[in-house]
Amino acid sequence: MTQTTEREQRFEQGKAVLDAIDGVGGANVVDALADVSPELAHQVVAWGFGDIYSRPELEPRDRQLVTLGMLSALGGCEPQLEVHINAALNVGLTPKQIVEALLQSAVYCGFPRALNATFAAKKVFAERGLLPIV
Repeated sequence: MTQTTEREQRFEQGKAVLDAIDGVGGANVVDALADVSPELAHQVVAWGFGDIYSRPELEPRDRQLVTLGMLSALGGCEPQLEVHINAALNVGLTPKQIVEALLQSAVYCGFPRALNATFAAKKVFAERGLLPIV
């Protein structure tokens, strides 16, 4: 197997996982990188989704919960949070479960980051016609 073939296979596997989880949101991120860093786009797909997200030890739903917590804790990741909030909805998390996970993040990363994450979720929920969720 040549390196190019393995590289292409990892990308194709990652693309299938990305499409299943993130749908249009993931494709938009990859497309937005095409003219500035196609290699970063390739690595996001091949490594992030082909090698990591496709591992069987965690369900996609659980991976999204972990991702939401980490992006909330990092702060400044609201565009990526929006993509992953959409992905969380795509893999079966409910808006209430997402809000609960973001509330949990306040305990460990503080109110400002939890608020920013929750406002990102509110934006996604509004775009998808899921408000109010109470």
